[in-house]
Amino acid sequence: MTRTARLAAPLLLTALLAPRARAWDDHAIVTRESLASLPALGARVRAEPLEAFLAAEGARLEALLAGEEPWLREHVPAWPPLPAALAFRAAGPAGELRARFLAALRVHPAMPLPLFRQLAPGAPLPPGAAALPPSAVTLVRSGPDAATFVALADGEEVPALEVVATAADEPDHGLDLGIWEDNGTAWGARYGLGPQPFGNPALEFSSQAPMHMGFFHEPWLAYRAAPQLRRTFPEVRIHLFRALAAHAFATGHAYWGWRFTGFALHYLQDLAQPYHARAVPGVGLARVAWLQLLGAVGFPGPRAAAIALASNRHLAAESYTRRRLRDAIAASRAGDPLLAALRETSGDGTAPLADADVRAGVARAGHAAADPLDEAVLRTFPARHVADPAYTFDDTREPVDLPALARAGDPAAEQALVRLLSTRLRDAGRWSRALVRGLPPGR
Repeated sequence: MTRTARLAAPLLLTALLAPRARAWDDHAIVTRESLASLPALGARVRAEPLEAFLAAEGARLEALLAGEEPWLREHVPAWPPLPAALAFRAAGPAGELRARFLAALRVHPAMPLPLFRQLAPGAPLPPGAAALPPSAVTLVRSGPDAATFVALADGEEVPALEVVATAADEPDHGLDLGIWEDNGTAWGARYGLGPQPFGNPALEFSSQAPMHMGFFHEPWLAYRAAPQLRRTFPEVRIHLFRALAAHAFATGHAYWGWRFTGFALHYLQDLAQPYHARAVPGVGLARVAWLQLLGAVGFPGPRAAAIALASNRHLAAESYTRRRLRDAIAASRAGDPLLAALRETSGDGTAPLADADVRAGVARAGHAAADPLDEAVLRTFPARHVADPAYTFDDTREPVDLPALARAGDPAAEQALVRLLSTRLRDAGRWSRALVRGLPPGR
């Protein structure tokens, strides 16, 4: 390994993770707007508890989940094999069926997974409905931002579009928390996934990142410096939930077909977000190594500053996109370019999403856009939010209206940012529709 690569490794593994980084931060909007034009999403389906689905399909799910293992060994060799004790079995106490299923998926065992829907921004509560508290839906202590949830009854009819849009946000509600052996959880100790590849294992939201980021196109020296960068696994979740969705559709469980589809869409859409497809946008490997060398000889300030700036720009891009999309929907501004990008279908093909498209299409384009997006974020927003390493961007504690700040700044800079984000959202929408086309209702 070259000296540059050795020096770069620690900073690469520290800087690539913002503690609350949630890609588009509102996958329900991305999904609802991307899929609204598809005829299959106009159907209504009956809500079904997870336990009912598992009780009906348990034996066949044994075979389906066992069939995932050979595919993973061939296509994602860094993914540790499932411990034999966790293999899903339909036989056993009925009250433990759900727990056995979640353990076989290697997700958080206490994930609520209630029957519910997440309302669109600005939508009123349905007559007679009461909002669910976030704790009924999410395990994340900070909770989702400005989302309204309402309960569904067993058997209640709900538009398929609402099921898939709601489900597309769920992986950020805690599905992948605490799953690594060094997270200090009982399930992480059993799941056999090894130590968390990067980030701080003690931080709640940090543990989900290796499942939601995909570093497939880094320079080879980056992998030499930090082999952990190869341990990113969104493909695992995409393939698994697509398989579960296809099975649910084929066996008459349309509600879970769409819900599993939403789960798969979440991880796919994450890879279209450049900050989830590139380890440290805006910083070349040589500069990473230089910053690490300065820290090693007693000058840690520049390294800490680079980490803070990477985190702040990541979060600023997400916050701007989320706020602009939500405001446009609430105000019925259908012509907003970010909304229009999600709905744009002129570039769609007819082929369904192939397994190879996850890396070669979605993640590759996200990676290529990372440096230009990082530069656009720097030019668009006030220096306090994206160029001051002493500032910590966290608009859950300090709400920041970035669209308003951008409008007050350089119009050309914001236009450039909007063009870049529109391209990324157009890609997210196009690949989301391609995934749906590969499922029975989309054919």
